[in-house]
Amino acid sequence: MEECYKECPVELAVKLIGGKWKLVILHQLATHGTKRFNELRKIFPDITQRTLTRQLRELEEDGLVNRKVYAEIPPKVEYALSETGESLIPLLLQLKEWSLSYIEQQVGRE
Repeated sequence: MEECYKECPVELAVKLIGGKWKLVILHQLATHGTKRFNELRKIFPDITQRTLTRQLRELEEDGLVNRKVYAEIPPKVEYALSETGESLIPLLLQLKEWSLSYIEQQVGRE
């Protein structure tokens, strides 16, 4: 890993899981297991095919997601958390709990 990330490891975390879609993709795979590409498209109808493809490629390149291609016609491709991706599950659950708490606080202010 690059030397600059040792100075600010949070920067590395943002690079790996930041953006609009990566966290929700990881959360979906963490809570519901292996998914095919089109299943993810149905779950996230607002994401374009290009963006989903790019996000999944980046997650795979960074070692957070495994991509399995089956030699079938039509091709079947599945995505699942890698072992490193699974290590994010506690963080994803904490983010979920924090979000729920934040929502409750905001509702209390109204």
